[in-house]
Amino acid sequence: MRIEDLEKELNNGILKSIYLLYGEELFLLENVLKKIRNLFGECVKGINYIQIDDTNIGEIISDIETPAFGYAKKLIIVRNSGILKKEGKKKNTELTKIKERLAEYIEKNNKLIEESVVLVFVEEDVDSRIKLFKTIDKFGTVCNFEYQKPIQIEKRMKTICNAYKVKISDANLRYFIETCGTNMQELINEIRKLIEYAGENGTIEKQDIDSLCIKKLESVIFDLTDNLGKKETNKALQVLKNLIYAKEPLQKILITLYNHFKKLYLTKIALRGNKDIVTSLNLRPNQVFLVNKYKMQASYFKENELKEILQNLRDLDYNYKIGLIDLQIGLESILCRYC
Repeated sequence: MRIEDLEKELNNGILKSIYLLYGEELFLLENVLKKIRNLFGECVKGINYIQIDDTNIGEIISDIETPAFGYAKKLIIVRNSGILKKEGKKKNTELTKIKERLAEYIEKNNKLIEESVVLVFVEEDVDSRIKLFKTIDKFGTVCNFEYQKPIQIEKRMKTICNAYKVKISDANLRYFIETCGTNMQELINEIRKLIEYAGENGTIEKQDIDSLCIKKLESVIFDLTDNLGKKETNKALQVLKNLIYAKEPLQKILITLYNHFKKLYLTKIALRGNKDIVTSLNLRPNQVFLVNKYKMQASYFKENELKEILQNLRDLDYNYKIGLIDLQIGLESILCRYC
């Protein structure tokens, strides 16, 4: 089931008996888990609310069968138990047995579970090929919380703005995401800040985003590279100084800068070889919107220049580590050289 469909179902008060929630978008996953708990109602730990992890996963069938004394149903949350993970070469024999028993139990007793239990599996990673996954998928609801694509993030941010009667243009919304990143928790914190500033019936402008929002380091590095590509030395140095003033560690700036120029170099190679940039840069779905920015910035440099910048950054890291150069001076020197 898609995240949006599951959220809609829960918002409409529909609570099913078996769920499997997994994936990387933890903020939305935790929100759905909270909705399930709220919809379930009063939770008394040990009576009608049971928490299971890798230390007590062997008790799961017993917990399902034990009545929720005084309550119509029991909520059981199985979290990071490893029961749905792909097993390595050294198999955990006991865990394998539990998986098989549980899959068989759900298959034979799904009606009993439906009447008396809400069973929620929350896992970081799952193996969709195993029997237990397929059994849960057959009798329950499985939702993969993948990172949201830019268009999905924009829709969520727009919904929040509309709820508070605050306007934001599509262009400014895209700029907001480019500036603040794609972490849902951070985006919601930043958009609420902008909503408070704009006020009811107000409008969020680009300058508001620049003034009030915390820029992600990766976004600032884009700004720095823009200045570098346009040969604007003073602006490039000022961006670096602002990062240092904001107490960003110099080593982190160096690593981020190196990774950014590596992506520009790979973009250049992909364009030369007529290859897909998303694949070449190994971009996640929520990063695809950056392709045009990488292409634009790669056009500022020749391929051999990017290769040389990468080598200079590696040399700087080595010389800094053996005490031959101050890291800030080294970074400033590289920026001046290529401006």
